[in-house]
Amino acid sequence: MENKVSVWKANLNNGLILGSIGIVYSLVMYFLDLSFNKTQGYVFYLVLIIAMYFLLKSYRDNYMDGYITYGQSVGAGMVIFIYYSLITALFIYLLYAVIDPGLTEKQLVFVEEEMLKKGIQQDALDAAMTIQKKIIKPGIMAPFSILGNIITGLVLSLLVSIFIRKEGNPLIESPENN
Repeated sequence: MENKVSVWKANLNNGLILGSIGIVYSLVMYFLDLSFNKTQGYVFYLVLIIAMYFLLKSYRDNYMDGYITYGQSVGAGMVIFIYYSLITALFIYLLYAVIDPGLTEKQLVFVEEEMLKKGIQQDALDAAMTIQKKIIKPGIMAPFSILGNIITGLVLSLLVSIFIRKEGNPLIESPENN
C-alpha cells in the first residue's frame, strides 16, 4: 500500500515547519541582539540537524511505508531545504528592508570590526568595505541566502540521511509480489 504522493507535496509541510523554526530562531536572536554572534550560528546548525532528523523520519514513516533509501532521504531533505530556503530568503528581505533597515549598517560595522581584529591593512580594509557595501543589501542577500541554504541543506541531508535510511528486504517486500 504505497502512497503515490509527490515528494514535493509530501514535504511542503516539513519545509514550512523548518522555515518557521528558522524564522522564530532568527527573531529570538534579533531581539536578544545576538544576530552576529558566531556561537548562535553553530547552535542553529544543531537545531537544523535535529529538526531534519525528525522531519525526514516523519516523511519516511508517513509517506514511504516506513522504508526509505539513502538517495530518497537525501532527495526529500533537499526538497525540505528548498522550501526552507525560499521562506527564509523572503524573511531576510523583509527583515533588512522593512523591519529594520538599519540592520545593514550594523552588519557593515560588525564586518569592519572583525576585519580590524584580524589585522587587515587599511587599504585592503577600505577595498573590502566598498565591496561589502554593495553586497549587503536586502535584494542581494536574499538570493544569496537561497544558494547558501541549499548548499547547507545538501550537506545536512547527506549527514542526516545516514541515520534515516531504512531499507526493507527486497525478497519479501517487493512491489511485484503485492
